[in-house]
Amino acid sequence: LSAKPVLQVKVRVVKKKKVVVKKRKKLGPTHPSPGNQEITPEPGCPPLGLESLRVSDEQFQASSSQSYGLGAHRGRLNIQWMGDLFDGAWCPEPEDDWPWLQVDAGRLARFTGVITQGRNSIWRYDWVTSYKIQFSNDTLTWWGTKNRSSGLDEVFPGNSDPDTPVLVLLTQPQVARYIRLLPQTWLQGGAACLRLEVLACLLPDPNGFFPREPQLGSSDPLDFRHHDYKAMRKLMKKVNDQCPNITRVYSIGKSHQGLKLYVMEMSDQPGEHELGEPEVRYVAGMHGNEALGRELLLLLMQYLCLEFLRGNPRVTRLLTETRIHLLPSMNPDGYEIAYRRGSELVGWAEGRWTHQYIDLNHNFADLNTPLWEAEDDGLVPHSFPNHHLPLPAYYTMPNATVAPETRAVIDWMQRIPFVLSANLHGGELVVSYPYDMTRTPWEARELTPTPDEPVFRWLSTVFAGTSRAMQEPGRRPCHSEDFSHHGHIINGAEWHSVAGSMNDFSYLHTNCFEITVELSCDKFPHESELPQEWENNKDALITYLEQVRVGISGLVLDKDTEQGIPDAVIAVDGINHDVTTAPGGDYWRMLTPGDYMVTASAEGYHSATKPCRVSFEEGPTLCHFRLSKTPKQRLRELLASGVKVPPDLRRRLDRLRGRGVRAGGAGRCPGGCHRQDLD
Repeated sequence: LSAKPVLQVKVRVVKKKKVVVKKRKKLGPTHPSPGNQEITPEPGCPPLGLESLRVSDEQFQASSSQSYGLGAHRGRLNIQWMGDLFDGAWCPEPEDDWPWLQVDAGRLARFTGVITQGRNSIWRYDWVTSYKIQFSNDTLTWWGTKNRSSGLDEVFPGNSDPDTPVLVLLTQPQVARYIRLLPQTWLQGGAACLRLEVLACLLPDPNGFFPREPQLGSSDPLDFRHHDYKAMRKLMKKVNDQCPNITRVYSIGKSHQGLKLYVMEMSDQPGEHELGEPEVRYVAGMHGNEALGRELLLLLMQYLCLEFLRGNPRVTRLLTETRIHLLPSMNPDGYEIAYRRGSELVGWAEGRWTHQYIDLNHNFADLNTPLWEAEDDGLVPHSFPNHHLPLPAYYTMPNATVAPETRAVIDWMQRIPFVLSANLHGGELVVSYPYDMTRTPWEARELTPTPDEPVFRWLSTVFAGTSRAMQEPGRRPCHSEDFSHHGHIINGAEWHSVAGSMNDFSYLHTNCFEITVELSCDKFPHESELPQEWENNKDALITYLEQVRVGISGLVLDKDTEQGIPDAVIAVDGINHDVTTAPGGDYWRMLTPGDYMVTASAEGYHSATKPCRVSFEEGPTLCHFRLSKTPKQRLRELLASGVKVPPDLRRRLDRLRGRGVRAGGAGRCPGGCHRQDLD
């Protein structure tokens, strides 16, 4: 366990309920065992891996279970309720007078402590209030710890609510293979349900009696630890100092508590948008207690810096052809709360929200509803846009409930022409893609694809297919839903509806295609697990960034001046979602391989259409456009500059005047045409 403050137990007041004490037979005498000797406490022993799934289902055993959905394998710390058949806990049968839950470490281990929770359920309150612990090397002979003052079996304090983790450190660490918890008391009217994590150090096995454990970790020389705000800022500065030519640290705003939202930019020309170079971003820490994404981005910036200095061709090309922005902590206030609790004691939700108790993933403007209403009325795209939807009036009001963190990210999105993004979360192993909100009102889950469903499925499959954890054969689900049947990808709304998500907002308000990556079952892994988590996700993080090359890109230029046209619209036949050009006239349109008819249009210009083929070859297909000004636009510009009107435009103007006169005199410009006559 990391050296952080020990939990102060929260107490939930439950009316008209009492704790019942079940009398039990006195445990037999302590049997002589090598595991019964006193050992100097080692508080640094990490979790055995119940929550992170390093401990398999087969390593759990119990005296009884109410059902499969409440079986011994469900006794994992922070496991969640998932439907009526799967509650988050192990629960013994009501008739079981002597319940116990047992874990096999797989080999001899030094047990130093346990962490317990009650049952996660929307139907019941169940938790164990006290328990004993026993140890064994063969499951036949068991011994327990003794109270030093009384000499009796030691009884440990349990929980006072379902979800707050409670830590117990053993005064005498025990060496054994098996550990067993025996509930002594629990909430009256409930059951002896619990969730568990075990703190233990696996011991060396020089004689090879036990199967060899796979070697976990990473050979990359990176800083594998959890970083609070000050440590994060220090690390980012260190990377910037180490690679000043390819990095820049900047802030996009502040949290409610005044902590800056720092971004690491990585490119061969940091600080400027290079014409034709796409912009990509990773965002982590939207939920402050989901710490893995934060640490992965800190590791990624270290890795890219070191590999660039070493001349790694893959990294060099990535940084030369792409401008990367890494925001490791969107919710620094929430993270500081979670960090102070510690990786194993923060629970499932503490630190998730901002200091204002706002869930940032529900805080972006709902642009889905006005778009779908306009589509139902047949207004899209001629009378209502299918892209770059404006912010609703209510959302921009001074008293709108919009977190400063959300406003900062929106301003960031509007400033930089991002093309591709991923939002890193934790608590599951799946990649979800827009739309996140169901189209049918009040529907809890419903397949709701965007017009770019093939692109989003491609992007999601690329990350999931290169994530070691998601591709691990036979890996059990985090909770109960098995996403492996669908390649570990899912449409967000088909999973659960989220209104105001950053993914949907990014797609509808900007050019950026964004997905959500749930990186791990454990939201806040122990520091000892960070090297392996980095190896699980390193290739996926880099491969996903490289997908910005899939599709078409190019310039939209003024045919006369060869200057880029900003805000030109790029429309693809058959896809009811357009993108626009950046201020320099460059654009990127993500598309899967195939043949497309693409149209570029801009105000004051004749539109142009051309075929563009996206191949399976690496790199985007270049598809440039040169647009000619309309006569009206050319005349408007000439009149504004005071230049004499050329003869060809004057003849066109005369013809327009003639049509105007025949229509009843309208269209004539008495005394000569001026700019206002053309607006």
